[in-house]
Amino acid sequence: MAAPQRRSDAAQEKTQAHVLIVEARFYDALADELLKGAVERLKAAGATYSKITVPGALEIPGAAAMTLDIADDNDAPFDGVIALGTVIRGETFHFEIVAGESSRALMDISVRRGIPVGNGILTVENEKQAWERAKVDRGDKGGDAAEAVLTLIRQTRAFARSLEG
Repeated sequence: MAAPQRRSDAAQEKTQAHVLIVEARFYDALADELLKGAVERLKAAGATYSKITVPGALEIPGAAAMTLDIADDNDAPFDGVIALGTVIRGETFHFEIVAGESSRALMDISVRRGIPVGNGILTVENEKQAWERAKVDRGDKGGDAAEAVLTLIRQTRAFARSLEG
């Protein structure tokens, strides 16, 4: 695994934000670790979150879109979305479909809705690689997905403020 070239301290900045976490529980222990990393970063930034759980990574985008619609309809919008899950390559083409389609659909949600999405769905060759990326004291990809969302929320808010003044 390539080491990050830089690490932002953005999560240390306090951010009044409410974020939706959609986690896939296909691999429970890995899901726990990804969630731990994301929640730690959100709490460190002073952000709040709501969490929903789905069976696998392919269900994440649909659940996110439906939940965003319900929240908007009830005047309780989210400021961002964090997607967490693990897809491990198997012996069939299914890996490519799940990895590609979930990523594509998450990007569609972000662009069409204008909402930050942190993609914390691991796409790996084996369980060892997954653990290297999921562990909070190693790759912390759950935390990185949260940091990405927090950074985008801060940047878009700062840009909006700059247009007001």
